[in-house]
Amino acid sequence: MTTYTTHDTDRSFLFVLGSSRPDGNTEILARAAAEQLPAGTPQRWVDLAQLPLPDFQDGRHETAGWSTGEAEETLRQATLEATDIVIASPLYWYSLSAHAKRYLDYWSGWLVAPDSDFKERMAGRTLWGVTVMAHREEVVADGLVTSLHHSAAYMGMRFGGVLFGNGSRPGQVRNDERAAIRAKTFFQREAPLARFPYEEEAGER
Repeated sequence: MTTYTTHDTDRSFLFVLGSSRPDGNTEILARAAAEQLPAGTPQRWVDLAQLPLPDFQDGRHETAGWSTGEAEETLRQATLEATDIVIASPLYWYSLSAHAKRYLDYWSGWLVAPDSDFKERMAGRTLWGVTVMAHREEVVADGLVTSLHHSAAYMGMRFGGVLFGNGSRPGQVRNDERAAIRAKTFFQREAPLARFPYEEEAGER
């Protein structure tokens, strides 16, 4: 299921909701950050739990023709049309939710689909993350941050970082004052080109 807010601007945002619970804490925080975007910024919201998307099947080395379903093609086009992609996933077992991880798995297929220019078109765009977790120590989300950062680096994208919030019970993130303050300026942050650590080290020599 997708919802839209459409106006003309230089940036367009795709919010990919990876929670298995509707109106969860992570979505609440993501929408709080989205409210701070300049008026007229296009937003498209995709709830992966409501999208009839099958599990990803890796067919990269098969000889049969590549076929995509309607839901997959909708998601692919939404991804390509956005300048900024926001993966909003609660922290599940110290990483992305199954829904969010499956979305990234589909990137693998789009990279190698016949006549695909997915990687070239994604280069230079910006990947962001939003996550809410029950633990108060943000270091426990390092796995989620690394997954998003390295995915951006591989694709030649910029990485805006992750907006953290704290909460477990429905709506509890609304009590997180620090998250609310961060949300006000999150999408104003500089988003540098993502690089793998070894590339950064090589550049310093």
